[in-house]
Amino acid sequence: MSSSTLRIQDCMTRSPHSIGADQKVGLARTLMRGHRIRHLPVLRGGRLVGMISERDIYWIETLKDQQGDDLLVSEAMSPCPYAVAPDARLSEVVREMAERKYGSAVVLDGPQVVGVFTTTDALAVLAALLAERETG
Repeated sequence: MSSSTLRIQDCMTRSPHSIGADQKVGLARTLMRGHRIRHLPVLRGGRLVGMISERDIYWIETLKDQQGDDLLVSEAMSPCPYAVAPDARLSEVVREMAERKYGSAVVLDGPQVVGVFTTTDALAVLAALLAERETG
């Protein structure tokens, strides 16, 4: 594994779970916990419109005046998530995520969500590169 040739498509989680913008936050929580994931791309009409994260869910749980589970995902999501093409260089994506403190990048092939790359994925790549370096 050469770090200079790695592309995001080599390291991303393929075919990620997603949720519709008009779904309820309670469903997003259920999906995240059931699949043990922290990020859900939010779609409207099959197009990416946002990202809802575990952190967004926790923030909603702190609201006392509203029924958080009944909010629409579109009301709780972060609009304009960081998105990259499958052939984006891993080094550039990781650098951008670190500089801007992004927890994930949505991988788009045209308008279609084909993957998600998270900090957990980045740590797995780092661990593999370090192990390779130690044995090589």
